[in-house]
Amino acid sequence: MNTGIQARLDRIGTGGNYVVVPMDHGLTLGAVRGLKDIEATIDAVTRGGADSVLTQRGIAPRVHGKVNGAGYVVHLNGSTSVGPDSNDKRITGTVEEAVRAGADAVSLHLNVGSDYEGKHIEDLARVTEEAHRLGMPVLAMAYARGANLTGEDPEHDPEYLGHAVRLAEELDADLVKTAYSGDAESFEHVCSSTRLPVIIAGGEPDGDRATLRTVRGAMDAGGAGVSMGRSIFQHDDPEAIARAVAGVVHDDLSADAALERAGLSASSTA
Repeated sequence: MNTGIQARLDRIGTGGNYVVVPMDHGLTLGAVRGLKDIEATIDAVTRGGADSVLTQRGIAPRVHGKVNGAGYVVHLNGSTSVGPDSNDKRITGTVEEAVRAGADAVSLHLNVGSDYEGKHIEDLARVTEEAHRLGMPVLAMAYARGANLTGEDPEHDPEYLGHAVRLAEELDADLVKTAYSGDAESFEHVCSSTRLPVIIAGGEPDGDRATLRTVRGAMDAGGAGVSMGRSIFQHDDPEAIARAVAGVVHDDLSADAALERAGLSASSTA
């Protein structure tokens, strides 16, 4: 790993662990709650302890000046929820454009097991080559998602997730995000499938305690943090929930201790 990549990884995380708040959902879902005044949300989550935020490159002017010293990741592909197939992620920018937008890292979404897997593999290979030539780290968002997977819940199957994170390493990513398998024991297999730091997606919001217990389980399994969007930016108090998540990731707190320190009521959360 070259010096530039390591220096920029340090900007988007703390001590090798990561609290990333992705807010690229405007492309996927539109200007949903928490993203209309994205400046205020970015200010809140970074004051709460988020290490970095993530958007599409066109939002960069609304990011800078609001991050309170946190890092910035530019996402390089996407799709909409109303298009013919949300798994069909298309390139939305280049690494050079991300550099011009002031990014510290770039990210790319892959759906392993989808009909678009081959294209996503080619895209990630191209992005990692370009990014590393410029000293930029790459966060691969590698999901098990598509019609070619089998089983009751393939998107959370540890074998599929282990394959997804290993694919990211094979294509020279520096950091990988994937879904949580549901418990620490099965997620250990996912983390041990790669030498990359593994961070988990947030998924659908399910209450503060459930969110923090998921984070705690991932960390106990050897995970390196989170890339958590709606559970943070759509929270009634984004600063407080970011502080709670950071407490688990960076300070090794239990879910309940993190809730208490953040001033969130355990009795009112799921």
